[in-house]
Amino acid sequence: MDEPMNRYIEILIAFHIIVGAVFVFVGSFGLIKLPDLMSRLHGPSKATTLGVGGCLIASMIHFGSLEGRLSIQELLITFFLFITAPVTAHFVAKAYLHTEADPESDLPPPQGRYGWSTFVAFKATVEQDDQPADDENEV
Repeated sequence: MDEPMNRYIEILIAFHIIVGAVFVFVGSFGLIKLPDLMSRLHGPSKATTLGVGGCLIASMIHFGSLEGRLSIQELLITFFLFITAPVTAHFVAKAYLHTEADPESDLPPPQGRYGWSTFVAFKATVEQDDQPADDENEV
């Protein structure tokens, strides 16, 4: 009778790991694809909070139910993660808003074959090609 309960617990653990992995993937994808610093900041901060949090919840369920012991380390990691990740993102955003330099000039352009970033890069290239060079106007 204990075997079916273990199966449901393992399904619950697998669900939390998969959900955490999806959030980490989406956050990493957002870090690569989004165009500016403020957008790029949003993806990874959510990914660390929700993605790693999901994996830590799965670990807590595993050690609490299948191993029969309480794992205080995962609880502390989750607590500090949920506090520090948003605060760090907030500080980076405030620094971005208060700086006079253009931090986006240091960022590489978003990569992509299909999608918004490719369209914007293609449009900028076409517009630059349509402009005559200064030397041609002087002749």
